[in-house]
Amino acid sequence: MTKKLPFWLKLLYGSGDWGLSSIGMMRSIFYALYLTDVVGIEPRLASLGALAGIVWDAINDPLIGMLSDRIKTRWGRRRPFLLWFAFPFGLSFVILWSAPNWESQIALTIYVTLAFMLSDTLTTLVAMPYLALTPELTRDYDERTTLSSFRTVFQLLAAMAIVITAPMIVDEVISNGGTQQQGFMLAGAIFGGLGAVPLFLIGWFVRENFQPEAQEDLPFRETLRIAWKNIPFRYAAGIYMFNWSAVDMIAIIFPYFLLYWVAEGNLLAKVNVLGVDLALESAFFGIMMLVCILCVPFWLWLAKTRNKREAYILGMIFWVIVQAMIFTIQPGDTDYLLLIGALAGVGVSAAYILPDSILPDVIEWDELRTRRRQEGIYYGIRTLIRKLTGALVIFLTLQTLGWSGYQAPPEGAIQSTQPESALLAIRLMVSLLGAIVLAGTILLAWSYPLSREKYERIQKLLKHRRDEKPVKPKPVTDSVSTTDSPEIEPPKPA
Repeated sequence: MTKKLPFWLKLLYGSGDWGLSSIGMMRSIFYALYLTDVVGIEPRLASLGALAGIVWDAINDPLIGMLSDRIKTRWGRRRPFLLWFAFPFGLSFVILWSAPNWESQIALTIYVTLAFMLSDTLTTLVAMPYLALTPELTRDYDERTTLSSFRTVFQLLAAMAIVITAPMIVDEVISNGGTQQQGFMLAGAIFGGLGAVPLFLIGWFVRENFQPEAQEDLPFRETLRIAWKNIPFRYAAGIYMFNWSAVDMIAIIFPYFLLYWVAEGNLLAKVNVLGVDLALESAFFGIMMLVCILCVPFWLWLAKTRNKREAYILGMIFWVIVQAMIFTIQPGDTDYLLLIGALAGVGVSAAYILPDSILPDVIEWDELRTRRRQEGIYYGIRTLIRKLTGALVIFLTLQTLGWSGYQAPPEGAIQSTQPESALLAIRLMVSLLGAIVLAGTILLAWSYPLSREKYERIQKLLKHRRDEKPVKPKPVTDSVSTTDSPEIEPPKPA
């Protein structure tokens, strides 16, 4: 019988996603708005900074993943990264919001691009080793889902904290004579510090339970080729890409939708929720995140009673319907808006918890096929996909806004309007286009080849192999075969 992980370890490990999620959520929701409305960069020019981030992502994520697979220390492979880079990671979040008051659009674009690249690199140095710990803490199918659920709870708590408190922090700074940018920097300092501490504690206390056998290092290009030959990983990567494209698209464009469509240009619009006046974006995202958290046990239960694939498909179908409904929201209709936010939280919850619980199973399949453990490269590619989608969505969103005629509000203005072309583009991106992207996740998940039964068979074969005399990892060549089939019929161990 598989040994269960202690509750304290699950709780501590899950808390590591507080920092990654809070920083990622604040960047996803407010960074595009910060570039266009606070820093004052023209949308199409600002999008070029995101494009540079894409190129940098393509370089650093797989390299850091491979490095963490190969590093050997008395603290293990993953923990040194958390111990060394947790606090610099938190500090970089302040730098992200620190654009100087320069007149030159080009100089500002270069500065925010470099700040983004620094923050991105330090995020990779902690995120990838942290995520790669999941399959090294347990080999149990359901324990991994439970471990992911702990992470998801902290993800959603952090997201809810960001959407509610970050606007309040900015408003408080402004009311005390500060600037909007100083408010963003203070919020960055608070959440950067709170996010760094749990990652450092994980590096200090958590141990890697399962170490792979010694294996020969492969060239970087060969490592990527082997990963690409893993058919289940291709499906998982596609699901992850479409999944987070939809999540990021909603996060990035919804503040524009709320301010310029629902609030009709009132930049200080508020809505009363249970007797408390909240900023419109705080109310919408807060309700959505609350429902997300409440739905985590349901998706965990459904994944255990059925399987992860079926639970995910159900969640995405529900979310597609809600996405289409967003287009029907009319200006000033805040009650309907908040109802849509609550319904969207059900689907978003599945999008948060289930894709991350799939990837460790893909790594086990890779070990059976190649006799190698390569968590780092897989989580490096996973982190790359996550950040690529975010950067691409920022790039495409800002490009679309620029071409649609979007106009940044004048400095100090509290009322601003947008041309009809910009409003239509915003509405289409936040609703129908998001629904189309989510439909792609359903198609991929429907074809995903690793069911619970196939995973259990893989585990039995791996156990049989591990109980035998250690075998040198076999080279993976183009002749390897039937094991690449989505039917998942692995060869019997020698």
